[in-house]
Amino acid sequence: LLTSDVSQMNDRLGEDESLLVRLYSFLLNDSPLNPLLASFFSKVLSILISRKPEQIVEFLKKKRDFVDLIIKHIGTSAIMDLLLRLLTCIEPPQPRQDVLNWLNEEQIIQRLVEIVHPSQEEDRHSNASQSLCEIVRLSRDQMLQIQNSTEPDPLLATLEKQEIIEQLLSNIFHKEKNESAIVSAIQILLTLLETRRPTFEGHIEICPPGMSHSACSVNKSVLEAIRGRLGSFHELLLEPPKKSVMKTTWGVLDPPVGNTRLNVIRLISSLLQTNTSSINEDLMELNSIGVILDMFFKYTWNNFLHTQVEICIALILASPFENTENSTITDQDSTGDNLLLKHLFQKCQLIERILDAWEMNEKKQAEGGRRHGYMGHLTRIANCIVHSTEKGPNSALVQQLLKDLPDAVRERWEAFCTSSLGETNKRNTVDL
Repeated sequence: LLTSDVSQMNDRLGEDESLLVRLYSFLLNDSPLNPLLASFFSKVLSILISRKPEQIVEFLKKKRDFVDLIIKHIGTSAIMDLLLRLLTCIEPPQPRQDVLNWLNEEQIIQRLVEIVHPSQEEDRHSNASQSLCEIVRLSRDQMLQIQNSTEPDPLLATLEKQEIIEQLLSNIFHKEKNESAIVSAIQILLTLLETRRPTFEGHIEICPPGMSHSACSVNKSVLEAIRGRLGSFHELLLEPPKKSVMKTTWGVLDPPVGNTRLNVIRLISSLLQTNTSSINEDLMELNSIGVILDMFFKYTWNNFLHTQVEICIALILASPFENTENSTITDQDSTGDNLLLKHLFQKCQLIERILDAWEMNEKKQAEGGRRHGYMGHLTRIANCIVHSTEKGPNSALVQQLLKDLPDAVRERWEAFCTSSLGETNKRNTVDL
């Protein structure tokens, strides 16, 4: 009845403090809360917040333990929803700003970040991470709607501080590797690195998002904090949290790719999108691109992985020399060449690996075996290289890198482009 949003009932409940105290007392129960009751509680309070924002917020502010209790019960999804409703249900700009300032004074961001720690439970990791991601998105959406807002969003400003991100990263790179905490933290970083709403996953634009006009640029302090821990992320690619051997219908995975490594590669792809010189340099030094390329070919059937690696390669191929948006300049040597692109062709031997994998697959199929699971992605990567030689910011360099290949490799590549790749493309364009 209380959740039916009847104005007379809302008035009665919102104006009688003794009833509000009684409703509020639900939060005083021990964790974990009953999920069904918690969802009713959250719904009733959300309705009251949207109908009577000033009275309810005033009431909650008087309750000194409100934020403590929200943090205590954040593992219950309905309580996380309540926190987010507090940010979305208040329409007038000034009361909304007051709520943001109040939550910021209560250090809600710092306390949510503290929860993303190996010592905490998985539900708490997940909900704290989701809360922070939603806070970022809500803040950015709000900034887009109110272009002339004089006051910045204090919660977003706090979360984007370098020391807060460093704290988050030091939590997850604590002694033990906890997959849930690592993945939750990476989700927060990915949201902070989002310069706009992503299109469907796996969609590759030849002109990368870094070149288009995004709504919000990535905060430098976020990039700096991540950069300081790139070595630790790279280490996760080599030594992920322990996973038991996985038996599948086609063989044994030891170890499986795992959610941690997949998310680290997502993070690398987001970092490449920012096209930041110092980060590109570090990725080259660590040879992270080489490692993820090894994984691409090792895990033949993991298309989630293949998609991310494909995105990384497409971003490197299409990254412009200069990203005016973030006022960063892509790595160039004295001749103005894109060093990361050179690294991809020379150190990672992308062309050789494509040719070898293609030949191995054809040989296997000729013997009656199954087509490798990454072949569709490999076709798209090869097409992306061909496209990059014809147009795009790096066409001259890609042409030069192809010319610099050993003669035998170059001839194989040229033959491959006209025969195997051409035939595959023709076959792929035929209507089913």
